[in-house]
Amino acid sequence: MEKPGLRKERRRSPRSLVDLPLEYRVMNAPHAHGGLVVDVSESGLLIHSAKEIDIGTKLNIAVLFPKGYQLAHFEVIGEVIRRDHHREADWEGYHYGLKFIHLSGEDRSKLMQLLETRQE
Repeated sequence: MEKPGLRKERRRSPRSLVDLPLEYRVMNAPHAHGGLVVDVSESGLLIHSAKEIDIGTKLNIAVLFPKGYQLAHFEVIGEVIRRDHHREADWEGYHYGLKFIHLSGEDRSKLMQLLETRQE
């Protein structure tokens, strides 16, 4: 029996907490927007954004991360599957749960390297 207040983990992939900048663009839209990645897994992201995005929207996403003394990035196409209004002391916006729709082999390798460095 599940204890009150504890939810059973339903995710297939463990998530790693991060604080990484990202740039996203709604598919076929001309303007890019910025946000922050809150956590990342092999199958998706949780991000902060000030912009309102509808559930089901597909996004082109570039996540920036440090790699040694350089800045690297991986690109992914993701779909918004969850949206929560989020408020902090000095910021108001949204948390979005995104699932990956497309990730190239090269970008998947970069993602896996990022996840491995977060587990060390």
